[in-house]
Amino acid sequence: MNNFEEFSTYFVQNVGSKEGAVSPAIMQSAAFGYGNPETAEGIFDGSVKKPLYSRMGNPTTAKLEGILAEMDGGVGAVATSSGMAATALATISLLKSGDSIISIGGLFGGTYSYFSETLSRFGISTQFFDVDEFEKIENAIDEQTKIIFLESVGNPNMRLPDIRAIADIASRHGIVLIVDNTITPMSVAPLELGADIVVYSTTKIISGNASVLGGAAVFRAISEGEDKFKTERYEEVHKFIKKMGKMALIANAKKRAMRDFGMSASAFSSYLTLLGLETLPLRMDRVVSSVEKIAAALHAKGLNVNHPSLNGHVQNVRYNAQFAKGCGTLLTIDMGTQEAAYEFLRRSKLATITANIGDSRTLALHMASTIYSDFDDATRTFLGITPGLIRISVGLENPDDIIEDFIQAAAL
Repeated sequence: MNNFEEFSTYFVQNVGSKEGAVSPAIMQSAAFGYGNPETAEGIFDGSVKKPLYSRMGNPTTAKLEGILAEMDGGVGAVATSSGMAATALATISLLKSGDSIISIGGLFGGTYSYFSETLSRFGISTQFFDVDEFEKIENAIDEQTKIIFLESVGNPNMRLPDIRAIADIASRHGIVLIVDNTITPMSVAPLELGADIVVYSTTKIISGNASVLGGAAVFRAISEGEDKFKTERYEEVHKFIKKMGKMALIANAKKRAMRDFGMSASAFSSYLTLLGLETLPLRMDRVVSSVEKIAAALHAKGLNVNHPSLNGHVQNVRYNAQFAKGCGTLLTIDMGTQEAAYEFLRRSKLATITANIGDSRTLALHMASTIYSDFDDATRTFLGITPGLIRISVGLENPDDIIEDFIQAAAL
């Protein structure tokens, strides 16, 4: 049975329409007429649910947001222009100068740079820890800590966090937990595991065909009783809680980030992402199966493959216990040296050399000379970037063809 069968009917039935145009409508308009001043007032104070201005939301985008929120069990979502925009929206809507972040495990290079270089210029600091440094993580929390951030699967070091254990730490200390779930939509359910916010680059497996940039942040509801967002640590959110109740995090994100920074998704981008969602369960099921098969076959041939499905992998036990639906499209191959990695990439006939992941086709990239080329040696070591590391994003091709191609590319 398809591991993601539960989503197949929902996505197809909710993306399409039963009356009129079956395909989602593209509401390609920057502005919307309010009709009368009373309606305009209601739109701006939130009591009238009609479009305000496309920087703050668009009907096509709203359709996408509703489906993504339902997928993750959130109260709502905000779609953005890219995955990095989603991360920025989720974080800066809660942060001010003097606050700090705890970042755990592997981290996409762009996110690492955002935390370590960009936010630091505005007086926001970040401490970085490995996935199992629970005691150090807990000891690092202080009054300035606002966010714990992690990726569901380290990109590209393939480290798997114990999300529930980290969520328990966040809960004990009243700290927000944000999970980047980009490569594991439907495989991992962060909100169910105790996260507060989930972010995606929908550019990746959700869209699935390299046609459109996009991102999204999915938010949990504010509880009616006690809630970490009602504490003094998050006092900036209180006015939204008073006015919007359980929807407060949506309002906070739109007012504190979307309105002022303008990382809005376009209607056409949202339309293309909706089309990708229709086939996401089918694509994810195939890719998860292919990744495990390819990793096992290449490992058996003697290649230095990093994927937690492999017996003997340092996190194989966690993979089997907590990642029953796989951990996305990625695996890595370490060829030892940059020269050997380049030769592998030149010899491969199937892999497309690009920085994207989660595409319908198999993608590959040498990490040290591209995304991590301007990182120092200590940072590369922490993030698992070695001189010969190649990140592979497995596509929809026949896995046997990929195995054969990679074996000949490695000159085995």
